[in-house]
Amino acid sequence: ATPAPATPEPGGPPKPGARYPADLLDLSNWYLTLPTGDDGDPDQVHQPDLATFSGPWFHLDDAKDGVVFAANAGGATTSGSDYPRSELREMTGADKASWSNTSGTHTLTVREAFTKLPPAKPEVVGAQIHDAKNDVVLIRLIGQRLVAEYGRDSTRVTIDPAYKLGTPYDLKLVAADSHIQVFYNGKLATDIPLSGSGWYFKAGAYVLSNTDTGDSPDAEGEVVIYSLQVQHSM
Repeated sequence: ATPAPATPEPGGPPKPGARYPADLLDLSNWYLTLPTGDDGDPDQVHQPDLATFSGPWFHLDDAKDGVVFAANAGGATTSGSDYPRSELREMTGADKASWSNTSGTHTLTVREAFTKLPPAKPEVVGAQIHDAKNDVVLIRLIGQRLVAEYGRDSTRVTIDPAYKLGTPYDLKLVAADSHIQVFYNGKLATDIPLSGSGWYFKAGAYVLSNTDTGDSPDAEGEVVIYSLQVQHSM
């Protein structure tokens, strides 16, 4: 039998002088959506403001080795969703990123941990590929089951059947040659034959719960991101 890949050690290298999330993660090609503001029009933080932004829903962890993304079930939602988020959206400079996996290779590498789930509907997305209308693939924790979810029929492939909250893991999404490969702790978890355009990466805490699902307005989902990189090669 193939041995299971070793669980990564917690966190990453701390930066004692760090004050803002952007001191730890390169956020130059991202903007942030928050669970505050109005439904359909939540607060967003773009560059250059994101470089010195921190708040209750987006801040350094106590060890200053990770960035906490949190959203509450009663939080504001985007116009296309019923659920709140504290989540980064990929940019290309001042423009919204938009690419196709029919040409080039597009890679998201993230080290993260789910740290809180809302109790009534314990579901949070930690990373995704999205297009102009819908999600393309979600990395979604459902209780203890970590899955890659994709397609119109929401096909789910189990990445980890017994994920423990607070455990950092290494995730890599590689979109190329009309496929999406999902790597979990260095091991290929699934290879999805799917192609499209207008795609972009997202990462953070997209909390798939609200007050209609039975959670209280202050119930939170939370993800800590320790490292985050995007690469595009044409």
